[in-house]
Amino acid sequence: MSGPFCSVHTHSRLCDGTNSLSEMAWAAYEAGAAAFGASGHSHTPAPVDEGCTLPLDLTVYREEVLRLREEFAGRMDVLLGIELDSRSDMAFSPADFDYWIGSVHHLYDGETGAYHSVDYTPDALVQGCRALCGGDFLTMAELYFKDVAQMAARRPTILGHIDLITKFNGDGRFFDGDHPRYRSAALEALHAADPVGTLLEINTGAMSRGWRSLPYPALFLLKEWRAMGGRVIFTADAHSAETIVYGYGEAAELARTAGFRQAALLTASGITDSPL
Repeated sequence: MSGPFCSVHTHSRLCDGTNSLSEMAWAAYEAGAAAFGASGHSHTPAPVDEGCTLPLDLTVYREEVLRLREEFAGRMDVLLGIELDSRSDMAFSPADFDYWIGSVHHLYDGETGAYHSVDYTPDALVQGCRALCGGDFLTMAELYFKDVAQMAARRPTILGHIDLITKFNGDGRFFDGDHPRYRSAALEALHAADPVGTLLEINTGAMSRGWRSLPYPALFLLKEWRAMGGRVIFTADAHSAETIVYGYGEAAELARTAGFRQAALLTASGITDSPL
């Protein structure tokens, strides 16, 4: 990027990250970020999330973010955010946060009460697909994108990794990302988002963890989002200080290929545009 940037999709040791919030903030500052945002995972009842989310009581989390805001005052904006999961059981009000990321990580089986993660491990994805859809990954993708559409309709500040279901599908082993059924479901979910009120993230998190060679989302979704008049924001989905702005160059290149010439910058003063 040629202009200022931010890092607002981050996870610390308070959920499933490896560094403290302070270490994450300092990494963002040292990388030159204009703003750092804490976006811990909201609590869910999914068994796989045990020990990997914020507690239902966010007092400690909130106090630490506000302490860091004071520490970096005049040098870098520090924002209080949260990544709200579609299956979260926490009491949530957007007014309690500077911004929020809306994401889908799990599909829920109402008949069995089971939660099936789409991004935990490849084996868990396969098992979930067998349990929910008899092994039909296109049907699973359609179910996933229905949940994404519902989250998008809530108008999150940022719509998180919209095609997360492709995390383990880089080589097309599970489904064809060009199949009409897949594209139709993905585009329907995208069209549920408000291009004025919501930012679509270009997320490099799976790249830093070795699962993907390109950021989320797919180019066809980015091109459609640009045609809708939407804006994008770069995020590293950082779970460690070392990855605080990982892959932003690749994110910028993908954005330019989709036709964007600016990316959104989330700051304490609101959302502005930064040239690519």
